[in-house]
Amino acid sequence: MNEFESILYDLTRFFLFPVMSLILLSLAYSLLVLGSFAMEYVQRKRQVYVSELASYSRTEAVSNSEDLELWILKRLEKLRIVTRTSPMLGLVATMISIGPALLALGEGQVSEVSSNMVVAFSAVILSLIAASITFGVLTVKRRFWLEELRDLECQDEQQGEANAFS
Repeated sequence: MNEFESILYDLTRFFLFPVMSLILLSLAYSLLVLGSFAMEYVQRKRQVYVSELASYSRTEAVSNSEDLELWILKRLEKLRIVTRTSPMLGLVATMISIGPALLALGEGQVSEVSSNMVVAFSAVILSLIAASITFGVLTVKRRFWLEELRDLECQDEQQGEANAFS
């Protein structure tokens, strides 16, 4: 390798630890979110769930549904970020690990090839698991909150009609 290629190679190897750390953080976050969601789901099934959206709308004196929609988007933002970035991080970690594996293959070091490939595939598998979990939670939470928003809008309309007839 010439000097420029060597610098690029060293630079990419430098990013392996931060990328793997972000993958592990994404996985930990997704498992935490999954546990929280499971508790919320059980509470909803038992009909003991206290709506965060309704509480927010009462305490913040929200004037319209656009404000509530913005609140929903803000609450779902972390899930969206993890859902979309985790697969990219897995791909980056895979590509970083494949470089040394190819070099080792060229030198006939089969054990180093296999260890680098284990890192590559482990990274992509963990990142896809994290993305899958957060995508599932994101999808169902969005539906839950949009249903709650619809119910709040219906309640507001009914109260407006009741006040008009009074």
